[in-house]
Amino acid sequence: MKEIIKKRVVPAMNKFIASPSLIAVKDGMIATMALTIVGSIFLLLAKFPYEPIADWFLKMDITPVFMQVNKATFDILGLVSVFSIGYYYAKAKKVEALSSGILSLVSYLILIEQSVKIEDYSGLVSNIIPTSYLGSKGMVAAIIIGLSAGKVYSYFNLKGFTIKMPESVPKEVSNSFAAIIPGALIISISALLYGILRAYDTSFIDIIYKVIQTPLQYLTSSFWGAIGMAFITSFLWWFGVHGGSIVSGVLGGVLTANMLTNQAIIDAGQVLNSTKGHIVTYNFRTLLLNITGSGITIGIVLYFLFFAKSEQFKKLGKLSIGSTIFNINEPVLFGTPIVLNPLMLIPFVGVPVVSVAVSYIAMDLGLVPLLGAINPPWTTPVIISGLITGGYRVALLQIVLIAISFFGYFPFIRKLDLINLEQEQASKNKIEN
Repeated sequence: MKEIIKKRVVPAMNKFIASPSLIAVKDGMIATMALTIVGSIFLLLAKFPYEPIADWFLKMDITPVFMQVNKATFDILGLVSVFSIGYYYAKAKKVEALSSGILSLVSYLILIEQSVKIEDYSGLVSNIIPTSYLGSKGMVAAIIIGLSAGKVYSYFNLKGFTIKMPESVPKEVSNSFAAIIPGALIISISALLYGILRAYDTSFIDIIYKVIQTPLQYLTSSFWGAIGMAFITSFLWWFGVHGGSIVSGVLGGVLTANMLTNQAIIDAGQVLNSTKGHIVTYNFRTLLLNITGSGITIGIVLYFLFFAKSEQFKKLGKLSIGSTIFNINEPVLFGTPIVLNPLMLIPFVGVPVVSVAVSYIAMDLGLVPLLGAINPPWTTPVIISGLITGGYRVALLQIVLIAISFFGYFPFIRKLDLINLEQEQASKNKIEN
């Protein structure tokens, strides 16, 4: 069975992971991480949890400055995503990437309606782009446009359908001319699509948001969507495939949109609950599903440190505790090992599924607040990350998840520990004899 998995299943999964489209979406979403982290810091300052300091910020008129930075980072995530996805797709295809990113960005802007209808006003206000379509509402459209433009640009370059300049011409100039033919086609198709949809008083971004993104947001934020995400992440990791990268690549844009939608509800002064907002967001995944690493393996490390009998696990506990604190658990995954270990499949999948179910129900009942857009780096230690993002109740929930991890893994890791101990004693006796 293990040989079949190694020879057939794992290669097929690795091929899927290595596809240019998945790489482009994954790396494109990662490219937005710096903006979301910096924006989160300023959002935390703008909504400072200690009232005297928050009041002082307001009195000194500093809060609007914090919010300006926050909006300048969060409200352009769609723009950054479409450029990055187009760029990384071309890079994955090993062609000049900057022009691909630029053309993706231009195509995105062409397909946005640049006028706004205002209530109590009979006409249109022109030369205005709604910031929501540059940010949360444009995330899925950014993925589609970035991949489409990247594919067209890369195809033309790989087939040689470009203007070629002499070798004496500087590379930057040559790249610009090489982008003219694919660029003209990409822009023309975008303009044609815009014109057709404009005749029907709609836009490409609006259609994608209503037909694809909105259903996806509610699907990912459903109870079974959350369970499925937890299951797939750990199940793929058990095969040695980076489940987190796949889930992030496929759903990262939607989960980010969920997070930004929640923040928009908070900014509007409304109550954020499961009726109006989304339970499952990008930071839900990092703060609750992936604490201490995929599979929530902190319970294994605690067993290693305090209950292990075998020397292998005692040493592994000391070696892995440092990285586990910062949510890096590859030493545990491969050192235990969990990957391709039949004994560890059930807890490795079951612990995250139970943890997500508990987290979802706690938020749905209002016991724990839904998360806004404060999104600390994924390496932020557990409990600290909870306090920063959602206050003491999120931190308490993380403690509950640690307990679930410990008790969920305990009988399985103990069995494996005793097997290792028996093997160590047998080896020791063999050497002595």
